[in-house]
Amino acid sequence: MSSPSQTLALVVTEEREAADTQLSSLVYDVSQQVQVAMESMLKMTNEIDQSSSGIMEEIEKCKDSATEKKKMLDEEKERFQKAAYMALDMLNNTNSVVAE
Repeated sequence: MSSPSQTLALVVTEEREAADTQLSSLVYDVSQQVQVAMESMLKMTNEIDQSSSGIMEEIEKCKDSATEKKKMLDEEKERFQKAAYMALDMLNNTNSVVAE
């Protein structure tokens, strides 16, 4: 027959083992959840990287297009200015001839 102290020690040991088992199970469950969350975040990060690459390419295309349009507008502006100066010169020459 075991003494009360041995029985108490056995109960404490069993409770400690049960607590250790529960703690181990909890830690395992949490680590599994963390692993799933990390994999999900990694997947999202990769998707974000791919999307941002596509966006950056689109921005570059827009910049190139805007630069080309600006160049065309500057050339058109220059042509209009030349035409306006030519018209002013023609008017000045016509006024000079009429004034004489």
